[in-house]
Order: sequence, then C-alpha cells, then structure tokens
Amino acid sequence: MFTNIDRLKSALDSHRPLPPDLVKNLAQDLSIRWTYHSNAIEGNTLTLLETKVVLEGITVGGKSLREHFEAINHKEAIEYVYELCQTNEPLSLWHIKNLHQLVLKNIDDDNAGRYRRSNVIITGATHTPPSHFLLDEKMNALMAWYQSDTDLHPIEKACQLHCDFVIIHPFIDGNGRTSRLLLNLELIKHGYPPCVITVDKRLAYYEAINDWATMGNRQKFFDLIYECMLESFKVYQTLGIM
Repeated sequence: MFTNIDRLKSALDSHRPLPPDLVKNLAQDLSIRWTYHSNAIEGNTLTLLETKVVLEGITVGGKSLREHFEAINHKEAIEYVYELCQTNEPLSLWHIKNLHQLVLKNIDDDNAGRYRRSNVIITGATHTPPSHFLLDEKMNALMAWYQSDTDLHPIEKACQLHCDFVIIHPFIDGNGRTSRLLLNLELIKHGYPPCVITVDKRLAYYEAINDWATMGNRQKFFDLIYECMLESFKVYQTLGIM
C-alpha cells in the first residue's frame, strides 16, 4: 500500500543532495510544525506562531511554564532523533529513555526517562496498558522484535513501533510525544520525510490506535500515516523540487 510513497521518495531522492540553505530552511519549518502539532494533540494551547516564538527564545504571555518547556523540550528531542539517524546508531531502550527524558525535562524530572511505577488507564480508550510489573518484559520484547524483524516495509515497521509502544504505555506521561518521535526516527533513518500527524486528525489518530490495540485492525493507522506522508511530500512539491 506504500508503493506511491516509495515512488515519491524516489523522485525526491533524484534531487538530493538539496542545497544546504534549503535543507536548513526546511528543517526549521519542520521543527516548528512537528513540535506544534505533536504538543497540540496532547492539549498544549500554544498556537503555531506562538510555538515559533517560544522556540526562538521568547516568552509568550498568558501561557504556562509547562507549555513553554513542552515546546523547547520537543525541539531538543527532534534534534536527538536526527543525531541518532546521522550516526546510524541502532535504536535501544537506552535511546528511548533518553528521548523521553528530553520530553519531560523540567516538567517531571522524577519520572523523565523512567518507566511508570503504577498502573494506568487511558481515558477514552477501550484497552488497558499492561501492569507496571510487566514493563521491563514488554519493552524488552518490543526491542527484540524491532531488532530481529528486517522484512517489514520501513513505513509499516515505523507504524508498528509507534503503536506497540503506545499500547505498552511505559511512562506515566509523555508516551504520545515519544511514540511520534520514534515513528519519525524510523522513517528518517530510511530516507523518508518525517510524518507530521496534525492536530485536526487527533480523533482519527486515537481511533486508529484503539482499533490496532483492541481488534488488531492496522489498516486505519496505515491509512492515516499514508495520508500524512503525502502531505509531507507536498512541501517539496510546492517548492518545485519534485
């Protein structure tokens, strides 16, 4: 089902390497949009423009300190994702904990980078995450699958990494942001543009995850990611690159 995405990737690859100034501009735009939408999905009220201003180092009046840190932290987490991709370092549980630590830095330092120590329910979802006593086992199993399954299409593997991680829900907070960082880490590693799941798709996104968790129906999530990835390529098409 990702044949069209692969065709678009091939078209983009034929124009690489892109001019350095353009790469820098695209990276800045992406960082702002990815940060805004991923945080907005979780309830952050900064607008896209306010997110841009915060990432430039300016405080926005009337917004909480937490919302400012969520924006700053997410940008740093994106930079960490790119660092891992550039060094071609294999993903490990240590890297996942580092990502989560960045997401919650200065927000909840006691839980940043640490598995939850209590059981949780997810409001609105019909599946229940595993007991906190099982988290080491579940996360080790996730990494064992990730490291051994080399046959899946990269986009499908990215989707499974994201959804299986969310279903485990290993941290007390910040699982959604971390899961979307992991999704894009896998895509970037294989040369795809990052996929920004926009806040207007929040309900469809939650429903797709719930269907994956409760019925094993993966198609809704695949369709959502396919749609979001088409939007990612439109940025390059608008600039006349493809």
